[in-house]
Amino acid sequence: MPKKSNKQLPALLQACKDLFGTDNLYEVIGVRREATPQEVKKGYHKTSLTVHPDRVEAENKEAATRKFQTLGKVYTILSDKEKRALYDESGDVGEEDDVVDQDRDWEEYWRLLFPAVTVKDIQAFEEKYKGSADEMADLKTAYLEAEGDMDVIMDSVLCSTHEDEARFTKILSDLIRKKELPEFDAFVKESKQKKAARQKRAAQEAKEAEEEKKRLKLDSDDALTALIHKRSASRAEQADSFFAQLEAKYAQPARGKKGKGAKKK
Repeated sequence: MPKKSNKQLPALLQACKDLFGTDNLYEVIGVRREATPQEVKKGYHKTSLTVHPDRVEAENKEAATRKFQTLGKVYTILSDKEKRALYDESGDVGEEDDVVDQDRDWEEYWRLLFPAVTVKDIQAFEEKYKGSADEMADLKTAYLEAEGDMDVIMDSVLCSTHEDEARFTKILSDLIRKKELPEFDAFVKESKQKKAARQKRAAQEAKEAEEEKKRLKLDSDDALTALIHKRSASRAEQADSFFAQLEAKYAQPARGKKGKGAKKK
């Protein structure tokens, strides 16, 4: 892409620089210039989840809304073959694209691209995810980031419940023994009291999930769904984090085009 002169940046690029610290559209959504259309969509999705107005504190909503709107405009350029080619060639975002359309319902547009995760989606995802290479990779990442703290690990790995702890412990112990993971004291020297406290919390959550399952009239094997519903009421931030992670990593784009009259899912 040609270097831009020192003249004033177009409004959209200036907004990107002010809000995201860069006027490079690809950097805004965290992808390479050579990214495929699907990678562009995934990058936009992951970035927008971090600033979605519904996922930030009330005092930060105004700034998040500006970022969210700007991201939407960036995506409309990078997802359009002709606009993207023009930007790649000259750095031009087009006069009509200089200003973010404040009147457009960007949340509606976002939701049309990325339908909400449903109960059936969670059940299908859990079935594919548990025991998969993706779960293994996420478990390793959680272990490293938490430096072996099982409390954090159990809260970080998607779809995990107290029933997974013994399995996770065995997997991590094997990886440490094979020198594939470092040995953290928090993991290998965890106190009995800390483990007992976690198991007590897990038992309480399981009891609450069982009550939630009966209230929702779910099938006997829908423990995870019941747990998430319960967390939605008592631990909203954690439940929201679960859906954010699930959407960012695995949500499928909407199939086919929808008109203005399309209903939100």
